[in-house]
Amino acid sequence: MIAEKPSTRPETLQPETLRRFHEGFAQSPQASLARNAVSKQSVHSVALDREVVTNTDHTFSHALTSNRITSQKRSGRCWMFAGLNLFRSEAKKRLNVDDFEFSQNYLMFWDKLEKANYFFESILHTASEPANGRLVSFLLQKPIQDGGQWDMFVNLVRKYGVVPKSVMPETHSSSATALMNRLITSKLREGAATLRQEAALGASEAALQASKETLLGRIYHMLAVHLGEPPKTFAWQWRDKDNTFTRAGTLTPQDFFAQYVGAELDNLVCLIHCPTEDKPFGHTYTVEYLGNVVEGQSIRYVNVPLDVFKQATVDMLTDEQPVWFGCDVGKYLERDLGILDTRVYDYSSVYGETFTLDKATRLAHGDSVMTHAMVFTGVDLEDDDTPRKYRVENSWGEQVGEQGFCVMSDAWFDEYMYEVLVDKRFVPQDYLSALEKDPVVLPPWDPMGALAAADAVC
Repeated sequence: MIAEKPSTRPETLQPETLRRFHEGFAQSPQASLARNAVSKQSVHSVALDREVVTNTDHTFSHALTSNRITSQKRSGRCWMFAGLNLFRSEAKKRLNVDDFEFSQNYLMFWDKLEKANYFFESILHTASEPANGRLVSFLLQKPIQDGGQWDMFVNLVRKYGVVPKSVMPETHSSSATALMNRLITSKLREGAATLRQEAALGASEAALQASKETLLGRIYHMLAVHLGEPPKTFAWQWRDKDNTFTRAGTLTPQDFFAQYVGAELDNLVCLIHCPTEDKPFGHTYTVEYLGNVVEGQSIRYVNVPLDVFKQATVDMLTDEQPVWFGCDVGKYLERDLGILDTRVYDYSSVYGETFTLDKATRLAHGDSVMTHAMVFTGVDLEDDDTPRKYRVENSWGEQVGEQGFCVMSDAWFDEYMYEVLVDKRFVPQDYLSALEKDPVVLPPWDPMGALAAADAVC
C-alpha cells in the first residue's frame, strides 16, 4: 500500500500559496479587465492587434497567376490539395481554360488503400514487438489518417496518375472523413490483431501475405462504399475558353498526367528548417514507418539553415514557380482575415505574460509541429530584395482571408515554417549533395513527421 504524502511536503499546493495567487490576480486592474473581456468572447478577439490588421495588405511585388480557391472541407487532405494545386496552372495552360481542378477524391482512395497495405506490412515487420510497447502503440494510433507528405504525394501520382475532378467528384465521406476513418481504423486494428496472432503461431510468410490480401480486400470494399471506385480509364473532352471543342478520346489517369501536367518530379527536393540539436544542418533525414506506397520512394528532407531555406523559396517565386510548403498553421493565425503574423495577437496585454520559447525549443518540447500544407504564390520584396511578406494559396474555401488567399509575414515565416518544396537548381550544392548519402532515420513520432498525422481539417 502506498503511503499518503504528508500535506506539508513542499511540492503540494499550500493554502498560503493559493492565497498569494488570488491576491496577485485581484490587485491587477489589467487582469480584471482581461477576465471580463475574455469571459464574453474569444481571447483572440480581445488580443487582436488592430494596427497589424490595418497595416496588412494583399499586394505583392511578385505574384503568380491565381487559381480559384479549393476547399478540403472537414478533412485533413491539405498536403494533397496543395500538391494538386501546384499542377493546376500548367493544366489550365495546356487545356486553354480559365479554371480547372483535379480530383482529390481519386488520389485519396488510393492513398487510403496504400496506407492500409503499408500499415499491415509495418505490423508484420514489428510482429515480435509487444503490442503495448511505444512503437506498436504508435502504429495502431492512426493507421489511415488523412495527412501526408510530399514524397507520399509523388508516390501516388507516379503509380496512379491524376484525373479531372469531374471524373471522380467529392462524396460526403471524402469531404467529412472522421466517421469513415474511424470505422476503417477499427477494421485495420482488427486485421493487425489477426496478423500478429498468426505470426505468433508461426504462420509462413506466404500464409501471412494471403491473410493480408484478404484483409485489404475488405478495406477496398469499405473505401469503395465511401468514396466510389476510381476509374482505370475515362473519356475526356472539353470546350476551351476560345469555345474550341476537343475530344481527347479514352485516357488512363497516367495518360492524363503525362499530357496535361508533365511535371518533372525528380527535379524537386524537400528542404526543412529544423534547428534542433539532434538534426545538424547539411544532412538528409527520413522518418521510420512513415509512408503510403510500400515500393515507393521514402520520405526525404534536407535540413538547411534559415537563410538557405528562405532564399530557395524566394528564388522559386521570383522564377514564377509556386512553392508547396508545410508549417504550424495554428500559431498566430487570424483565420477570418487570413493573416499569419507573429504580432497579430497581443497576448501580453491580456495575460501580462510573454511567450519566450524559440523555434528549436518549441520543437523539442512539443509546442510546435507541422500541421498544415499550403502553396506560396507570391512574395513582396523590399528594394534590397529582402522579403516582407508572402502570398499563400490555402484550401479552406473562399471565406478565409481575401477570397481564400492568406498573407504571411516574414517574421512568421522564420518562426513557424518547417518545409518547402523547391527546384534543385535553387539549392546550394553543399546541401544538395546530402541527398547522395543515406538519410538519418528519425523515430516515427518525430515532429518532422507530424504533417502526415493529420486526420481532420488542419
